[in-house]
Amino acid sequence: MNGFPAGFVWGASTSAYQIEGAPLADGAGPSNWHRFSHQPGNIKLDHTGDIACDHYHRFRDDVALMSELGINSYRFSISWSRVLPDGRGARNPKGLDFYARLVDELLARNIMPNVTLYHWDLPAALDERGGWLNADIAGWFADYAVLMYRTLGDRVPLWATLNEPWVNVDAGYVHGVHAPGLRGARNGPIASHNLLRAHGTAVQAFRAELGQRIGIVVNLEPKDPASESPLDLAATQRADAYWNRQYLDPIFFGHYPEELRDIYQDAWPEFSDADLALIRQPIDFVGINYYKRGVVRDDPAAIPARDGYVHQSQNPHTELDWEVYPAGLTRILRWVRDRYGDVALYVTENGAAFADPPAPVRGSVHDPQRIDYLAGHLLAARAALESGVDLRGYYVWSLLDNFEWAEGYTKRFGIVHVDFDTLVRTPKSSAHFYADVVRSNGASLERGR
Repeated sequence: MNGFPAGFVWGASTSAYQIEGAPLADGAGPSNWHRFSHQPGNIKLDHTGDIACDHYHRFRDDVALMSELGINSYRFSISWSRVLPDGRGARNPKGLDFYARLVDELLARNIMPNVTLYHWDLPAALDERGGWLNADIAGWFADYAVLMYRTLGDRVPLWATLNEPWVNVDAGYVHGVHAPGLRGARNGPIASHNLLRAHGTAVQAFRAELGQRIGIVVNLEPKDPASESPLDLAATQRADAYWNRQYLDPIFFGHYPEELRDIYQDAWPEFSDADLALIRQPIDFVGINYYKRGVVRDDPAAIPARDGYVHQSQNPHTELDWEVYPAGLTRILRWVRDRYGDVALYVTENGAAFADPPAPVRGSVHDPQRIDYLAGHLLAARAALESGVDLRGYYVWSLLDNFEWAEGYTKRFGIVHVDFDTLVRTPKSSAHFYADVVRSNGASLERGR
């Protein structure tokens, strides 16, 4: 196989709070991330998403840029509080119109929209009512989902309910480094379960409204033991359950991994059969966000899974100290196929933060480390295809340098450089590399080996 299958989707991903800016414009309500980022000390250098990439005002230019690069699908998320300022009840017509215009602009450029309903920015009004710790949120989310299905469903062929619920819970409800900034292992299973209940209600509503395709996006990574000691092997199994199986097992099998009882111990609640049946809705695809692997050692101080991580000095690492390990993408794609069946898969995020030049030089930004990273992972994706994985598409993270959550603007993942003072966009060398991959449907990877 020189290239990729005919019809393979070549995309780029972003998320609402990370790029849109204008979080309160035109009647939008605040999100929990808007409030969290405005609390001093929560974000590096006290950065906020108030301006970000100003995609809210510059989306047409960004769509034109995607078209110039040949990207044929754009994965973006909806800001729930932009369309429903209080999270429920009165809708915001101007917010809905923004997303309608974005979708129309994409279609005019022959770029397929791929919509994620929730990428961590919860309406602040719902956060005040307990957020993902409130069981009522599943119904609120279903109502919001129906609004978006009815607004965009005739033009959007791919939908995802949630993005990376693991990160949302672990960073936001267990360790407090993301919004809403809560800490405590007891929050974990409750927030995770309510996210999955919301996913189930949204899928049910989707089936009643649309004939398109819907799935979920999860971050996965292979777990390897640091040694063959029984303690490290057990920690690796806990890490795998906590990271990789906690969200997919309930969706595909109707139950949680047994290891979660050991992880949470007396904080683990009993969940009803009705809830588990609600979660186990048939889905059309799984989106996989892959960045790294985890080499695991036993660490009783690591909460909640008692899994410590061992730095792998033999391999390069990104600016976030994430190991560059392309083979892990092949492994995780095969693992999903082998464990959950021949479900359609998309790589919905894959990319890296490196120390790019601070400004363009003679109109260009040279980022050879990112090119090497992308090339290695694209070849790994092709290896999974060659072994029979039903991989339908690949989305680079990210189209633009953006607000990188707790890191603020200090870490750049984009294939397009953004000057955060002027908001000028400059495609990096990696953007031109990716454009060549797209134009050749992956055949250029063979030429570059």
